[in-house]
Amino acid sequence: MNMEQIQTKLKSSEYDFLRTDKHLGSHTIFLTLGGSHAYGMEQEGSDLDIRGIALNSKEDILLGTDFEQVVHTTTDTIVYSFQKIIQLLTSNNPNTIEILGCKPEHYLYLSEIGKELLAHKKMFLSKTCIHTFGGYASSQLRRMENKAARLVGQAENEVYILKSIQNAKYDFKNRYYPHMESDIRLYIDKSVQEGYDSEIFMDICLNHYPLRDWAGMWNEMKAIVSSYHKIGKRNEKAISHNKLGKHMAHLIRLYMMCIDILEKEEIITYRAKEHDLLMSIRNGEYLNKDRQPTTAFYDLLDEYEKRFEYAKIHTSLPDTPNYKKINEFKMYVNERIVKEMPPHL
Repeated sequence: MNMEQIQTKLKSSEYDFLRTDKHLGSHTIFLTLGGSHAYGMEQEGSDLDIRGIALNSKEDILLGTDFEQVVHTTTDTIVYSFQKIIQLLTSNNPNTIEILGCKPEHYLYLSEIGKELLAHKKMFLSKTCIHTFGGYASSQLRRMENKAARLVGQAENEVYILKSIQNAKYDFKNRYYPHMESDIRLYIDKSVQEGYDSEIFMDICLNHYPLRDWAGMWNEMKAIVSSYHKIGKRNEKAISHNKLGKHMAHLIRLYMMCIDILEKEEIITYRAKEHDLLMSIRNGEYLNKDRQPTTAFYDLLDEYEKRFEYAKIHTSLPDTPNYKKINEFKMYVNERIVKEMPPHL
């Protein structure tokens, strides 16, 4: 489906909600492609995903309310409220930060405020992406392993589990009672269990620590460990429908995007240079005769993980987003709405 066909499709009755929903219509400042079309990884029959942003109303701003997002499942469309998208972009959420790095022609609609948001997108970038992208990539890897119904080497599996837990731990300080990094030390050593080559050990030193907070952290770590051993019907269905290659390609794409952010301070959603590689992965060229990921795929994944590790150490990104600039932009936009200035100026 080319861009002319997509624009025509958006004018059809199927997408009337973009014009009639009380939160959208003239409030919309931004519409772009999402999913495979945005990445340049679409195939014939690929779903058309639309992502957008709509300004909050004067009432929302003055009353402190927020519609957060409009989700239209039939057309795979999500339009975020301005308040919600600023929050998600500030946290370097991988699923939303990508809408700031699309090809110019993939922006189906941009108001002046939408253009200003794109022009100032670097204010959101920070080292936070190390943990948001890293955590998301780890969760994608777990899903891929489960969908492959593949028992990786036990020692290799422990490394993946530990990485996932370490990424999750980064956010513990924001949600649980504070503790020193050295208070909870996780590491891999020779196993004491029969049938294991190595396993994760822990050194815990928490004094006068709230039990419920510890239980919360423990349950999150336990859930990560358990997730590596779950192989359900949905995973079997994914294999039978040849979706595993697509999942593998998106995992590599995540690393590519985050490495760009860390090394170049750029958000590059459309992967033109890596298109052939990503499509070869998606089309199953890195699956063996049993439809399992090949050693070559894991070698490629290891290469990108090493690049990611190097980039996160040497990045010149700030530790945190430019909160001052973000807040100034948010106030500027909301002030225009409250003063009833046209939202598209």
